[in-house]
Amino acid sequence: MCLALSFNCMSKTLIVLGAGESGVGAAILAAKEGYLVFVSDAGKIAEKYRSVLVERGIEYEEGHHSEERILDADEVMKSPGIPDKNSLVIRIRNMGIPVISEIELAYRHKGTSRILGITGSNGKTTTTSLAYHICKHGGLDCALVGNIGVSIAKQIADDPKEWYIAEISSFQLDDIREFRPDIAILTNITEDHLDRYEYKFENYIRSKFSIVKNQKKTDFFIFCADDPVLKQHIEEYSFQSNPLPYTMQQEPNQGGFIRNGQMNLQAGTETLRMSIYDFALKGIHNQYNTMAAGLAALTIGIRKDKIREAVQSFESLEHRMEYVSTVRGVEFVNDSKATNVNSTWFALETMQKPAILILGGIDKGNDYSLLRSLIREKVKAIVCMGLDNRKIHEAFQNDVAVIVNTVSAKEAVKSSFHLAAKGDVVLLSPSCASFDLFKNYEDRGNQFKEAVRDL
Repeated sequence: MCLALSFNCMSKTLIVLGAGESGVGAAILAAKEGYLVFVSDAGKIAEKYRSVLVERGIEYEEGHHSEERILDADEVMKSPGIPDKNSLVIRIRNMGIPVISEIELAYRHKGTSRILGITGSNGKTTTTSLAYHICKHGGLDCALVGNIGVSIAKQIADDPKEWYIAEISSFQLDDIREFRPDIAILTNITEDHLDRYEYKFENYIRSKFSIVKNQKKTDFFIFCADDPVLKQHIEEYSFQSNPLPYTMQQEPNQGGFIRNGQMNLQAGTETLRMSIYDFALKGIHNQYNTMAAGLAALTIGIRKDKIREAVQSFESLEHRMEYVSTVRGVEFVNDSKATNVNSTWFALETMQKPAILILGGIDKGNDYSLLRSLIREKVKAIVCMGLDNRKIHEAFQNDVAVIVNTVSAKEAVKSSFHLAAKGDVVLLSPSCASFDLFKNYEDRGNQFKEAVRDL
């Protein structure tokens, strides 16, 4: 039976553009809910997704787009990796065909389930993972979905839960209409993905704030009150939900703050206090992430003793400040998920030893000036790992004595090891996307770890 909120899906044609995790997940849910579904991917569909489409009896094409059929759709679900400047997407919009994202489709069919949605330029993966860990440890019937987990649409179709803990990208938020998380977390906003937003920071900011645009008075908005961009722009975006700021610079009555080594959380009448020295995750940035996840859990109603236990037992994520090995006194850390400058800033901020920093990849409009003071203070040498490293050389030529170029993870690791001394750390924190040399940031991190093991 169709449970759509405002769209009668029976016999409506839904075209799904892109057959990755979100596209195939959307197709599965749409087919279950009675849409006439057709999946179209301009490239080759990965075998694991093609086999699912075949098994479910969902019609698809790959290697091209049948434009006449696509332009006859009632609605199009666009995968987040497809930019708005794509010529087919432009034609679809010019035809007046509604374009939605996977999370919009999922929201229509979630029933009475609830959503904790987390977005932000940095920290959202850690915050999402920690929030899920706390909720799961607290006995909540929940699933980890979105950018970090399985497709939320597939989860709803195959194994619905009471709560969905969802990491949400700006690309997914760009095509929402009614999507409304019961609890929204906005960790911060820094310049990222500007190539997708006409190189206008204000467009990216607007995209991030759209996570709260449909929220109601019964919902909650958790945000970092110390983030300079949020502080500057929050008054520009009206929202009806209950604000729960977290901060290290103030002491809000509702929200979270840290004073004298103690985290203090207040959500409604519920309070929680905990020493930051008991946190499993170290570093100032992770204190912010822990406040955000803790506030969400407190708001959901997780028991306070379970929140404390989960915060103490959480394990760090692969490719996010992941310790790899120590070779002849040189420590290797994999922070491949750092695909923007701000993420690398947070990584460097935690460094207690002299660092050899591996940077580079596809620049997304990076402003490296943010890193200069930390690089002067903590970095002995920079090893570039990318096809075009000119911007990195120009940015840091006066800040470090040595900058070298490499074109593979193996070469970067060998060069870094040669430059390092006993007691140093080699930090892979690229500040860039990975697609010039690698399939994705996971592939980059895995090749880095393999190269370290081969030393």
